[in-house]
Amino acid sequence: MSTTFGLLLGFAADRVLGDPRRFHPVAGFGQTAARLESRWYADSRAAGTAYTTALVGTTALVGVAVERLTRDRPIVHTLLTAAATWTVLGARSLEREAETMAGLLEEKDIPAARDRLSHLCARDATNLEADELARATVESIAENTSDACVAPLLWGGVLGVPGLLAYRAINTLDAMVGYRSPKYANFGWASARLDDLVNLLPARACAVLTGVVSNRYGDARRVWKRDAPQHPSPNAGPVEAAFAGALGLSLGGTNNYGSYTEDRGTLGDGPTPTVADVRRTATLARRVGVAAAGAAAILAVARGRLWG
Repeated sequence: MSTTFGLLLGFAADRVLGDPRRFHPVAGFGQTAARLESRWYADSRAAGTAYTTALVGTTALVGVAVERLTRDRPIVHTLLTAAATWTVLGARSLEREAETMAGLLEEKDIPAARDRLSHLCARDATNLEADELARATVESIAENTSDACVAPLLWGGVLGVPGLLAYRAINTLDAMVGYRSPKYANFGWASARLDDLVNLLPARACAVLTGVVSNRYGDARRVWKRDAPQHPSPNAGPVEAAFAGALGLSLGGTNNYGSYTEDRGTLGDGPTPTVADVRRTATLARRVGVAAAGAAAILAVARGRLWG
């Protein structure tokens, strides 16, 4: 039960506190990964695979050590699981970014909103107007609800601290080197593919939860099944499509990322997002997060009974 209590306590800490303001362990991991990249980088899949294996493997081993060293100390294990959960979650910080974007767009401060969009995604916002900025924000909230909340919680429920830490390492590396740019097409291949793999089931769980908590499961599932294949990402597609169905919106289109463009198709049947839809999306994402915490707790209980 210590894993269950730790996950719920860590989720509560994220809801109240958000990301640590200073000395964030994920930022420290990112700095370590950047230093290692500067030494190991080569335009090859082999180099990128070795890079990913070293960083993810080391992180997972730290989690295994935590589990073993605290196996017979439930209070310590609970607290360390809570600390790991709080560290890897980004749901409250995502919600704060959504609130900031909503405020800027409501105030019609388009230049500031363009600058702020970089906190959510890598889209080139130079020429985006209010409604396109709203669409980018809605899509980013949807995708990151899975990556920053649902997936780490579910992996924590299944594998405990190793699952939490390894997932965040994989997702961070994908954000750093998993781009389709010429520089990372080969070196980032392993990180991107591993991220696709570990998000395969959590993304679909997120899509299901989105439909359930919105009370529009039929619409979410219909849009997900029909439109998700148009999206170039095998995992972002189901999540964004489910959000589109749940919110009664149409998402997708052509996005410019500076060095490349991406056609995400059309997801949904409703109108395209407006400024007012940003706060609606953030509210839905918060509900999905709460449901995911409950699902993770159930998985942790089942794991404890299975393995003793």
